[in-house]
Amino acid sequence: MNKGNVISDSDLRYIDGKGNLLRSRAELSVAKLLQYLDIDYEYDTKLSDNSNIRFDFRTKMGLIEIIDSQEDVNKMSQIKKNNNERVIAIGKSKYVSKITEIDSLFSYDNDSLHTGSIFMEDPSLSFDYAHILPLVEKCSVLHGHTSTIMVEIIGTMENNMVIDFGDAKKIIRSTISVLDHKFFINRRYLVGEDDEHYRVSFEGPKGLFDLKVPKSTTYMLNGEATVENLSTEIIRLLVPNMPKNVEALGVYIYEGVSKGAHIISKISND
Repeated sequence: MNKGNVISDSDLRYIDGKGNLLRSRAELSVAKLLQYLDIDYEYDTKLSDNSNIRFDFRTKMGLIEIIDSQEDVNKMSQIKKNNNERVIAIGKSKYVSKITEIDSLFSYDNDSLHTGSIFMEDPSLSFDYAHILPLVEKCSVLHGHTSTIMVEIIGTMENNMVIDFGDAKKIIRSTISVLDHKFFINRRYLVGEDDEHYRVSFEGPKGLFDLKVPKSTTYMLNGEATVENLSTEIIRLLVPNMPKNVEALGVYIYEGVSKGAHIISKISND
């Protein structure tokens, strides 16, 4: 085997959502799990007993240490002697089995299951729309945008993939086609409708608006037509078409150049 084609774990770089450079895939999995559960953490911090011992993760509920070596086992023994905080150890069974008197022990021996993510950013993933934001003076008149989107898909890898790029692009394109060339408006401004039209009316900084708009080109939102709300709506439309191993989705919408919104949401497969 050509050694130049081999990439070891030490050659890779793992970065969490806070920008921390992690040391292993196991640490990345723990970081993603904590973020998924909305648990704040500090990475690679000293213990509170003024020692020089450093710990992998600190949360309000306790400490988490990844056990990858005999040195980590020895460190855990020191921690339990000199520290009263709750400690959770996670590692391969040959190391974790050597540790006693820990509040919680988790071992893993199967390297085939990892949390991963892919992202799709392509000029073709764009849509045109019009909207009104009556609560914002500058945007309280009818105007339009061309927005591009980036979608991040997070989940358990199956056959070394979260989802095939081709499948992901088809799902995303199909979703944004529903939104393309639509007029977005908050449902709260709906005052009447017939078979073919909505009537929307509201008082804004620029005066009274009373519009009759075709249903076929109008998209009602449960909230103002901001890029944040559009990101949430895209996630809502994407979720039913995602495979079961997908655990979270992130959607970035760019409104013009160098500005936009990012929403990330967990998915319940119950």
